[in-house]
Amino acid sequence: MEEQKLRSQINVEDMWDLTPIFKNDEEFEKAFQLLEEEIKDYPKQNDTFVNKPGELKERLEKLEDLNRKLDKLQTYSHQRSDEDTSNNHYQAYVERVSKLESTLSETTSYLNPTILKKDYNFIQSFYKVEPKLEYFDSYFKELFRYQKHYLKENEELLMAKVGRMTGYASEASSILLDSDLKYGFVHKDGTEIELTDSNFRKFILDQNRDVRKDAFMKMYHTLKQFKNVFANSLAGMVEESNTLRMIRNYPSNLEASLFDEEITTDVYHNLIKTVRDNLSVLYDYFSFKKQYLKLDEFHLYDTGVELVPEYKKNYSFQEAKEIILNVLSIFGEEYVSCVKRAFKDHWIDIFPNKGKRGGAYSGGAYDTYPYILLNYNGEYDDVSTLIHEMGHSMHSYYARKNNPYITGDYKIFVAEVASTVNELLLSHYLYEHSENDLEKMYLLNQKLDLYKATLYRQTMFAEFEEKFYQASENGTVLTSDYLCDTYYELVQDYFGPSVVIDDEIRYEWERIPHFFYYFYVYKYATGISAATHIVRRILNKEENAVHDYLEFLKVGSKLSPLDSLKIAGVDLTKPEVIESSILEFQSAFEELKKLTEKM
Repeated sequence: MEEQKLRSQINVEDMWDLTPIFKNDEEFEKAFQLLEEEIKDYPKQNDTFVNKPGELKERLEKLEDLNRKLDKLQTYSHQRSDEDTSNNHYQAYVERVSKLESTLSETTSYLNPTILKKDYNFIQSFYKVEPKLEYFDSYFKELFRYQKHYLKENEELLMAKVGRMTGYASEASSILLDSDLKYGFVHKDGTEIELTDSNFRKFILDQNRDVRKDAFMKMYHTLKQFKNVFANSLAGMVEESNTLRMIRNYPSNLEASLFDEEITTDVYHNLIKTVRDNLSVLYDYFSFKKQYLKLDEFHLYDTGVELVPEYKKNYSFQEAKEIILNVLSIFGEEYVSCVKRAFKDHWIDIFPNKGKRGGAYSGGAYDTYPYILLNYNGEYDDVSTLIHEMGHSMHSYYARKNNPYITGDYKIFVAEVASTVNELLLSHYLYEHSENDLEKMYLLNQKLDLYKATLYRQTMFAEFEEKFYQASENGTVLTSDYLCDTYYELVQDYFGPSVVIDDEIRYEWERIPHFFYYFYVYKYATGISAATHIVRRILNKEENAVHDYLEFLKVGSKLSPLDSLKIAGVDLTKPEVIESSILEFQSAFEELKKLTEKM
């Protein structure tokens, strides 16, 4: 295996350029020290400022200025640290900025409770006296939406301090999975390779069934030994959430989580019900796969194996760039010119290096480029990842360009929509331009796996999450037996009669970090459903489909997530949107069957 390059060995042309944020570390230090002093100088609490339009405006303008400066410090420190996670210098930057963020939060914690002593109409009356205060109208509307969930000034200060003590259960679980647990060794090609949480997926997709089974059994036999530790961590996090949501006067954890993004419980339950009502399509797919692979028994460790392992194709980064520009040309000249800027102005950190953070993301802040971190290796997944992250970055670009800072970002609920739209368009483009049946089968298999992982699997996770939160709220103790049994029953429901549901899968929940993210997983499933609906409109050449989608990208947080999606023709309160993704899965499956009959 070729050893990874050091950061110093990477061509500067292949790195992102962070100098538009700060030219060097010295400039970062000056900005950091200046912000420290400005936070110290922020006006102290008094009850009179809320009665003075000019003073209220000044405090809010100053807070926005402080936040924008903090955002730049966060972007620079995190992205420098991600270039080489072994670099303690930049790790220290991250910690220092995090502490500065907490200091700012504590210093300004009195603002919202003091404003909430008034009502929205009272604040609105100030706009005639101080017209510039109307700039903060969206902030006021959002604040008063939370009115019944806010506490008194001294209590909010206490909550800001308590916030520093939360999240340790999640961190402990991650450390256990990533560092402390030893899963043994997998036998492959005559050698023994250490199994880790990060390389498990590689083994579970191996063409050698013995390798898949070996990795599966060793992973989950290890997790079985620590089921009580993980259960205790998860139960602690849920109890933490229970306490905080009761303090803030939310009827349930689900409603507390959805409230921030103005999502109704109907959306959550519509997702689960619609997917459950259409599981037969997934069952048929597994049945087909069992027959195609000629297996007497089709186990869970067989469900992800590639159907066309003989198809291999590599893409240089230049090839990937050209493909992506062709795919995204459907959005018009302005969109494409901005994507070209991303390549030209070094928004992208392209190749892996020793110590670099794994995976990929789109980052940045309102006053920076929407940067992209990659670990590009030239496979189809890397091309797909690039266009996925470009979707995030273009969403950020349009939102920031068309909004002031206060509404210049989008809610997490819609975060996966633009990225998945791009992924689906890439899949369609490559399929339509392919004359190779093996390549077509490969692309269809990739699409099916995307829906299987993002729609079906994440919905199953969402149902599991709601079950254990509800159980806790109703007084059930979240023991390892309860969690394992509940998870196992859901796997049986979602995978169906063609799959042997190995007993070991009851411990899989232990290695899903998103269960510590507080009702996050459902957003992947709603995101791919919304994206599918948008892509179908575009490919069917529906009137204004592209225009509507681009208008959606520009909204930022001016509208609620559900209302912003309606601009793009998506209504997630209705089953039809979820059903569109199921129909897309079914269509790809039927096409795959036709191709296999020709082979």
